[in-house]
Amino acid sequence: MELRHRETAQPSPLELRGPGELTPRQIVDELDTYIIGQDKAKRKVAIAMRNRWRRQQLPPELRDEVAPKNIIMIGPTGVGKTEIARRLARLAGAPFLKVEASKYTEVGYVGRDVESMIRDLMDLGVKMVKEAKTKEVEKLAEKYAEERILDLLLPTPQHPDEITAPAQQEVGDAEEEHPPPEVAATSMARTRQRLAKKLAEGELEDKVIEIEVKDTSAMPMMQIFSNAGIEEMDFHIQDILGRMLPQHSKRRKAKISQARQVLKNEEAQKLIDMDEVISGGQRLVEESGIVFLDEIDKIASKGSGGSGPEVSREGVQRDILPLVEGSSVMTKYGMVRTDHILFIAAGAFHMTKPSDLIPELQGRFPIRVELDSLAASEFERILTEPKNALIRQYTELLGTEDVHISFTPEAVREIAVSAHAVNEMTENIGARRLHTVLEHILEDISFAASDGATEEIAIDQQYVRDKLKDIMEDRDLSRYIL
Repeated sequence: MELRHRETAQPSPLELRGPGELTPRQIVDELDTYIIGQDKAKRKVAIAMRNRWRRQQLPPELRDEVAPKNIIMIGPTGVGKTEIARRLARLAGAPFLKVEASKYTEVGYVGRDVESMIRDLMDLGVKMVKEAKTKEVEKLAEKYAEERILDLLLPTPQHPDEITAPAQQEVGDAEEEHPPPEVAATSMARTRQRLAKKLAEGELEDKVIEIEVKDTSAMPMMQIFSNAGIEEMDFHIQDILGRMLPQHSKRRKAKISQARQVLKNEEAQKLIDMDEVISGGQRLVEESGIVFLDEIDKIASKGSGGSGPEVSREGVQRDILPLVEGSSVMTKYGMVRTDHILFIAAGAFHMTKPSDLIPELQGRFPIRVELDSLAASEFERILTEPKNALIRQYTELLGTEDVHISFTPEAVREIAVSAHAVNEMTENIGARRLHTVLEHILEDISFAASDGATEEIAIDQQYVRDKLKDIMEDRDLSRYIL
């Protein structure tokens, strides 16, 4: 059998991606394309992100001494707290994890261990680096995948006198049944070239071949309930069992168009150095990771003492404190330090205030910013200005079924005013109210859009008023509908 020499992919080292090339002003401009208002919050997070790049430029002896400037965002739901953090992470190319602080509880209570957030963040970091590495070896993996497909279409004979007649017939060869060895080799080479050409031109995409894939169903099913005391055992036991148990594979038939992607993924895995991926993921998490702690106000204690929920809330704060201060967390990839992970906390703080957090935790969030409630004018801009504006989203969704809708400026204004009014009458859920109002306005159009008729529908102010009239006049009804 001919042994093909496998090249070793030498991708360039993955550098930590960050907004180093963006100034705080440019970061704010980027955030403005998706988020309306909240200029103070945008400035704060832009400075915090730029400071991370500035720290990288310091001498090593000073670099480790500079702690991240963690942020607390204070404001009602639906004003953009989560969106600011998420967009910032995408801009920085950083691992980003959003968690709700209220789901973590002190050991002994029902809940998750707080260190699981760092393990989840590490999983994200490794995934990001692996995807980047896979992209770097994509062309080489595709080349090897096509060679494997050719091997399946035209198996290499074990002996010179074993010529594969079916493969010859497939491409139209009319060679002798048992040619001499040198003729057979030449014929095989020509046949392989013809198959390679047909494969490159897409003529064989629908041909069915049999490939060998890893049999995941043969792996034993095991689940460990992830409570605080058991969660650490999960990845250790699975890792040990994965090494001890034999790897099973199975053969299945697939079209070449489907088999190519499966084989390409397998070849990419062989070309990637997982040790380098893990070390790159760890570096990415430790230097650029962002954890968004939502609903931190739910674990703030009023300091009434005693027992019950207050004890649990303070216990969660004390569990989170070492992570924010800087500690080492054991993951299935090794120890991960949290010294320079950026923590962004957020909460409405209706019933509590930031000063109700334990003093040690307060000190680890030096930057505080209050987000403004959204008025009707901001709602109007949210509907039309951002790249992902809601009006554009609904227009494009219905356009997929040849129903073309348009909103007049007066209609947009009416939607914004109505959403703001409902927020004033009932619970204030911020810009999320716009989704509810738009869904109600477009319900009939969305329901009939699949009937197959091409339509041009102009939505004006009167149309919006007619759809919302009964609900807006009945306050009790609006609580259930909008």
